[in-house]
Amino acid sequence: MNLKFHLLVRITLVAIICLLTTAAFVFYRADQQSQQQSQLILESITKQLQVQLFRIDTGFARRDQFPDLSLWKETRSVAGLCVRYYSIDNQLTRSICRGTERQGKPWPQLFETIYSSIFNPGFELSRELTFKNKPYGSISVLPSVEMELNRAWESMRVLLELSVITILSICFFVYISISRALRPAQHIVAELEKIQKGDLTVRLPAFDLLEWQRISTALNELTASQQQLLSERTKLTFKLITLQDDERRYLARELHDELGQCLAAINALSASISHTAQQECLAIVEDARGITRINKHMMDSIQTLLIKLRPAEIDELGFELSLKNLLSEWTSFCSHKIHFQLIINGECQHLSGPYPITLFRIIQECLSNISKHSGATSATVKLNIEDKFIELSIKDNGNMTTLPFSNHSGFGLLGIRERTCALGGQLSITKSELGGLGIKIILPVKTNHDK
Repeated sequence: MNLKFHLLVRITLVAIICLLTTAAFVFYRADQQSQQQSQLILESITKQLQVQLFRIDTGFARRDQFPDLSLWKETRSVAGLCVRYYSIDNQLTRSICRGTERQGKPWPQLFETIYSSIFNPGFELSRELTFKNKPYGSISVLPSVEMELNRAWESMRVLLELSVITILSICFFVYISISRALRPAQHIVAELEKIQKGDLTVRLPAFDLLEWQRISTALNELTASQQQLLSERTKLTFKLITLQDDERRYLARELHDELGQCLAAINALSASISHTAQQECLAIVEDARGITRINKHMMDSIQTLLIKLRPAEIDELGFELSLKNLLSEWTSFCSHKIHFQLIINGECQHLSGPYPITLFRIIQECLSNISKHSGATSATVKLNIEDKFIELSIKDNGNMTTLPFSNHSGFGLLGIRERTCALGGQLSITKSELGGLGIKIILPVKTNHDK
């Protein structure tokens, strides 16, 4: 849930709880006021009747006029009450009511049910009437249930109106305040998403609130340190890869110059021995031919090793022709069971430095993985060379169920990732639309025209 709405829900719940508590207090006060009013009226009528008994006792009033409740009716303005006089034998002698019953009920039935279940509206209060320690019956006051409910509902209605207005006003101003206070959160989330995608140049501005300012400072320090570590790691990886390529170039040159010449000499010597043996010693002819076969096998192995160490055609034939030869060799190696397709958009001759050999190694490793693990019948290598970047895409139609790096990581893919990161590129591995593995690499590059 959104934080703003979460806080608003919390505030609304607190307001509703306060409203319910206030409503309970209003109900209680309405019931107490009704009882106090009935009690005061009961005391007032009792005193009036005692005055009437006093006047009868002194001869200033007639006994047949007792009890006379008209005085209360004329002097009291309280509506919705009934006063009853019971004689000493508990017979209802006189009853008088003030006010009329309301036509209709302005309150909802739920309100009446709740109020009636908690309190006892219309509760009858009684008091014994005595004069000179002699009982003369009893007086009771019976408040109107409808009038009591109406007073409670009027108080409750006013409370509800004020509460609704207050809650809506509070929610409105709180929402605006929270929106302004949380506005930096959206900016922080957007910048974190950039960091998640690998952009460590993100820096947050200084915010007004102390909490956001502390987050901004901590995040800026973290990205700065990570950027420095990544830069140092990239430089180190680039140096290691450069040293590795230099070492491979050196080994390839040594194998070609030293061991290649020795094998060529052995081949010439074995040919000479075989020619001489055919004329003078036929017994060693087969041995000489065996030496020739072994020497040829060694020369083929050395040639394959030289291609793996440093493909000479990159320097001699160029990057584009070396890629075509590479795909042709893998097609032959797979006995034409996998059809490899190469698509190049752009000028390859503009590439220099570590980019040709890096791309060649990456494509070489991908083709090796496709031939060994994919079970594919076709694969496409697409290379787009732009002014500022190179995009390499390799897809196959194999059966891939689990993405690499999800459970374990092989050295081949790790090497691809390290080479990509060393040049400041981006690597993404997904399932291609053909059903197999899709590898996409984007390398920032400077062409010869930019130098």
